[in-house]
Amino acid sequence: MNATVLNNRRIIGFSAYYHDSAVALISNGEIISAVQEERFTRKKHDSSFPANALKYCLNNSNLTLKDIDYIVYYEKPLLTFERLLETYLGAAPRGGRSFIAAMQVWLKEKLFLKSEIKNKLIKVHREITNTYEESFTLPILLFSEHHQSHASAAFYPSPFKEAVVLCMDGVGEWATTSAWIGKNNEIKPLWEISFPHSLGLLYSAFTYYCGFKVNSGEYKLMGLAPYGKPNYVQEIKENLIEIKDDGTFRLDISYFKFHRGFRMTSRKFHKLFGSPPRESESELTQFHMDLAASIQVVTEEIVIKLARSLKKETGLNNLCLAGGVALNCVANGKLLQKNIFEDIWIQPASGDAGSALGAALIGWHQHLNMSREINPEDSMKGTYLGCKFSNKEIISYLRKINATFEELEDEELFEKIAQILDQGKVIGWFNGAMEFGPRALGARSIIGDPRNKEMQSVMNLKIKYRESFRPFAPSILEEDVANQFEMNSKSPYMLLVSPVKKELCKEMTTEQQKLFGIEKLNLIRSSLPAITHVDYSARVQTVSKKTNPRYHKLISAFKKKTGCPSIVNTSFNVRGEPIVCNPQDAYRCFMRTEMDVLVLQNQILYKNEQPASEKDENWKQEFELD
Repeated sequence: MNATVLNNRRIIGFSAYYHDSAVALISNGEIISAVQEERFTRKKHDSSFPANALKYCLNNSNLTLKDIDYIVYYEKPLLTFERLLETYLGAAPRGGRSFIAAMQVWLKEKLFLKSEIKNKLIKVHREITNTYEESFTLPILLFSEHHQSHASAAFYPSPFKEAVVLCMDGVGEWATTSAWIGKNNEIKPLWEISFPHSLGLLYSAFTYYCGFKVNSGEYKLMGLAPYGKPNYVQEIKENLIEIKDDGTFRLDISYFKFHRGFRMTSRKFHKLFGSPPRESESELTQFHMDLAASIQVVTEEIVIKLARSLKKETGLNNLCLAGGVALNCVANGKLLQKNIFEDIWIQPASGDAGSALGAALIGWHQHLNMSREINPEDSMKGTYLGCKFSNKEIISYLRKINATFEELEDEELFEKIAQILDQGKVIGWFNGAMEFGPRALGARSIIGDPRNKEMQSVMNLKIKYRESFRPFAPSILEEDVANQFEMNSKSPYMLLVSPVKKELCKEMTTEQQKLFGIEKLNLIRSSLPAITHVDYSARVQTVSKKTNPRYHKLISAFKKKTGCPSIVNTSFNVRGEPIVCNPQDAYRCFMRTEMDVLVLQNQILYKNEQPASEKDENWKQEFELD
């Protein structure tokens, strides 16, 4: 198709109805905005139709649905329905209650999803335009496949002209792991592994068994792994999964219930490991830490073997990753260290939210057959694709609630923040457009001093209200990464784990080396104790002048004052809540935690100067549940 004919073509992609609903808008192939529904509804992993996210993407570009040419849904629901029917029929009569519950949802809305989507779109259009138009014609509605959306989100925004694409998650329609070849504007499938044989669901089974919530607690299991020893690797490989030399695998499904019930694991699984699943919030023992370490080792083995076989099969030099398993930054770091591929690019919104973007890009590159413009960095704009607020809007809000604040120009502000960080204070940092995906990358972040030995426990227990074992990540100036970490690669999306530089690490005494599990937590392992995990690693974010100049200047000011080119960065939220979206969310989180300072763009607020009426002694109850 001719580019002039297609001038000003706009496409919306969206994901919904399972978890992590999201909307992405592209115009002539350029990514304009992308945002998750949870940020608006304040419901973590919200799966509902993303009406708020859709309104934002349209309003932000002064558009209505009349200006949109195509809307692409990220998967094909009828294929998913087919899988559910075949799976339940194969397991019958077991799984009857689960089947009835699933069918009620499908018969109510999912089986008639096309009509449901159209009705929701009409409602959104009427709310945006404030009119009732009976003759309104909706944009053309298209459906992608789940793993095709993942592959699209991984390859099209990447900096590669040609690459092999590996997608790994729980399950799409049928695929759980798939490989693709991306070249120019095409992605073509190589092979796939089908349900119920799933690396993502295997990892989620251990997440469930160790007492964490499936689809949100997997990163906790990954964070727990370094406290344990991989003592159960053989049990896993001899009983649960058969791994072939090329990395492909098969599960022994008799150990699981995710295909026929409400739980992830069966009694046979529990018998293998000698106990029932851990109750949420109960004590984490060395046993759970060893299990976490073991499934992490198995995951890394599969990912590395798959990468090696894909390199051998295709001969290509570049690898793209997507799907929920691609958020396992420890496995990504190990893969990078193996140097199997010359370069690796990982979609920062690798889960189902990112598939909304993938669906939109399929509409542009495959349905309309439009060429790619390849950005040597990538086309994600640092993932800063969500809501942003002007100083004027922020000041108006702060005055309305009678908040006490000071307005500072950038240079003075950054100098002040560097000083506050050096004093051991914790700062809420709200800056520019919100990130797309699960990571806070300097737009909606809580920041601190990585040299402070108290910072990890203060942030976990007094700010985030989460488990004490959870590590924090550093944001480091891109040009200084090799000075603090054993890596030379860029890691703009916090998706790679790297060892801390050896000369910064402190050798453990003989007595300290004998410690197990959580006993290791409070040991000072390096000159950057707040971000050094118990295995001397850190999940690194490199910060570029190009993609986030204000965040880069902030860290530069801290480096100028202290000599340290990195800061602690964790997401601006508390346990159980999504990352903050707007100034109201940020102020509320600030007042209801023991954060010291809040920075909203150029406005700085000190906790002890705020109206006492905003401080609620009972607020902690809201954050007790995960």
